[in-house]
Amino acid sequence: MTTPSGPLSLDDGAAHTVREIAQQPALWREVDRIVAASRESLDAFVRPLVARGDLRVVLTGAGTSAFAGQVLQPALARRLGRRVDAVPTTDLVADPRGCLAEDVPTLLVSFARSGDSPESVAATALADQVLSEVHHLVITCNEQGRLAREHAELPKSHVLLMPAASNDRGFAMTSSFTCMTLAALLALGGSAYDGVAERLAGAVESICESDAVDRTVGALVARGPERIVFLGSGPLKGLAEESALKVLELTGGSLMAVSETSLGFRHGPKAVLNDRSVAVVYMSNDPYTRKYDQDISAELRESLPAGSVVTVSAGPDAEADGNDAWPLPGLDGVEDVALALSAVVYAQLIALRASQARGLRADNPFPSGEVNRVVQGVTLHSLHN
Repeated sequence: MTTPSGPLSLDDGAAHTVREIAQQPALWREVDRIVAASRESLDAFVRPLVARGDLRVVLTGAGTSAFAGQVLQPALARRLGRRVDAVPTTDLVADPRGCLAEDVPTLLVSFARSGDSPESVAATALADQVLSEVHHLVITCNEQGRLAREHAELPKSHVLLMPAASNDRGFAMTSSFTCMTLAALLALGGSAYDGVAERLAGAVESICESDAVDRTVGALVARGPERIVFLGSGPLKGLAEESALKVLELTGGSLMAVSETSLGFRHGPKAVLNDRSVAVVYMSNDPYTRKYDQDISAELRESLPAGSVVTVSAGPDAEADGNDAWPLPGLDGVEDVALALSAVVYAQLIALRASQARGLRADNPFPSGEVNRVVQGVTLHSLHN
């Protein structure tokens, strides 16, 4: 993988981030093997719970880990036929009685890169305190993290460890996000997603090995945008949110990034646009939903300068849009929940190149420590019954 100005050197301060973006296809194949090897114990833990008609599944995490739940929620609700909610740990810890107001049997699925963020362990403890019956599926990249260690031997918990290399050393979550999301999809989504990891890996390998990705992503960043908008519908809404966060993180907040749904953007958030804005629209593979993505893409292309709007698409119209359409090869017909994991690589590359264009070190874009890789400064307060 290269930058718009040539091969990356260790002096660029982005070596971890570059490696962690590039390693995702290999790690996805490893996640597929991990889940397959754990299938018997996973099914023994999950199936009796899902068989209960009153089960509520809560997908939780903070920041990027919360967006894993946002991506997964629509698909898992359909596949499981149960109530599935994406609730950030930051909401759950601040208002446990509100977020867990219904005292029903609950499967709390916790996503955590390190498992050492203050809210990660607090969320599971508060769920145990507030609910009469809660079971924990912990998906984490750090075997030594507090979350993994505290739940390893608990009878109502199951810890699913990601490949060690997915515990990203760079500031921003990249491979940790996609590995944990894929693992949950495979673990909870069932046989419907057999073979999807290989298709996703092949698509990203094709993207990253192509010279076109440097030209297209580089050209977008070279426009010197002041603001970037990411739009997506259904599971791709969570992808848009994660994309905006990646840009904010790796550019040290110097490039304003916002996200919305294709329909929701017109209802006020469109006010962010000016002539120094660019927009990335994630095109749904669902034929119905895709129409709304196409509508907003066409509308934005009429109002913004040429080359300011790109679509990320696995559909047949990708080639028709030329350089303004970034392809997801071989993923036509893949469900949007899986499509998001390949599509996010474009956002990761935009964020990386925008960071470099600003002379920042992507592995640590906040050298003064005002924002940290593992959140600090959180005071946890006791909840009294």
